[in-house]
Amino acid sequence: MDRIIALTDANSFFASCLQAADPKLKGRPVVVAGDPTARRGVILAVSYEARRLALGPVRAGMPLGQARRLLPPEVVICAPDHQLFTNYSDRMAAVLERFSPINERASIDEVYSDWTGCAHLFGNDPICMARLVKEAIRSDIGITVSVGIGRSKVTAKVAAELQKPDGLTLLTPESWRERVYPLPVGDLFGVGPKTVPKLQRMGIYTVGELAEAEAARLNRIMGIYGPHLRAAARGEDQEPVRQHLPEETKSVSNSTTLPRDVAGRRDQRLVLLELSDQVGRRLRALGFAARTVTLQVRYPSFETIIRSRTLSAPSELTDVIHATACQLLDEHVPAGQAVRLLGVGVHNLSRPGAVAETRTQLTLFDLEQRAESQAHAPKPVVPEAKRRTVDQVMDQIRERFGGRAIMRSSQLEHPPVDGAKHW
Repeated sequence: MDRIIALTDANSFFASCLQAADPKLKGRPVVVAGDPTARRGVILAVSYEARRLALGPVRAGMPLGQARRLLPPEVVICAPDHQLFTNYSDRMAAVLERFSPINERASIDEVYSDWTGCAHLFGNDPICMARLVKEAIRSDIGITVSVGIGRSKVTAKVAAELQKPDGLTLLTPESWRERVYPLPVGDLFGVGPKTVPKLQRMGIYTVGELAEAEAARLNRIMGIYGPHLRAAARGEDQEPVRQHLPEETKSVSNSTTLPRDVAGRRDQRLVLLELSDQVGRRLRALGFAARTVTLQVRYPSFETIIRSRTLSAPSELTDVIHATACQLLDEHVPAGQAVRLLGVGVHNLSRPGAVAETRTQLTLFDLEQRAESQAHAPKPVVPEAKRRTVDQVMDQIRERFGGRAIMRSSQLEHPPVDGAKHW
């Protein structure tokens, strides 16, 4: 093969992370889901042990109430721990970087790798590389992965889907025709549920039929998407593995839809603290500080507002992010106004070296603004260096023991923000 592209896909990732982090869950049937009484009460992940015991298919996205009717009583239902999942995702990516410098995260549990230029270090044997990858991830992290190998990202993706869990599949151009051409066209990565009926109306039901379709007719009916579909069916796409560089990061943000509409200002601030804590930790992990803090609010009417404030100097401190978000909340959301969703984001990122260079003498306006923002900060005000040390120590503890291993005392008054997402 001209190129060697691999996709490493963690098996039932969220459930596997919780099982790896808690020995008591090892080997037990586990389902990861939101609060069944909340708007987010849906299945996020199902361990393979739980799938084997279920009376019917239980999949991500299924309402938890519906899934319970198919699951036996011994199934353990766990709340998601997004910081833990992010930590395990980062650790998996770090393992893959030991095998190739060119890696692209397709999602939190999937990473594409280009092994073309480094296969010679492993005897030009991609199967050997994949086995070493699988063993390294299993021993270092405690989860299993399926690895698909092909000459393109599409072929690697399809290969990874062919054998789960703990699979390893290599698709050459010859085996692609033998194994993939007979598959339903909907099994091809990139062919969505809305595309399948269009192709079937053209008499295209299998991947092979799509690969052999008349190009002009396919283009006439499918438009500019036609050539891409045909190339994908042939396994001939040339899309490169795009290595993600931290410098490409433009912003960091988290938001959450609340289990119920929240009108109390204290409760709103506690939610903002949880979100600010998550944003601050991700910001520090990337090695950035932020100059701008953004607040997102959605009302029960679904009206959404976004408001921002620029800091006098870039910061990566959780309490600075939280204090600024609270200040924006007080200025733009009337007291007693119920909210459905809250979000915190940071923008205008810079490296720590640049942070030191941009610290300037405060003006009277800056001092007034800082005094106002500190109305929501912990009392008494702790020197910035000590607050930075506290954040760093908390990050280290959470990385080792999980996202809820240590927290600020006020966070104990508010449940974990499940279902938080980037925006």
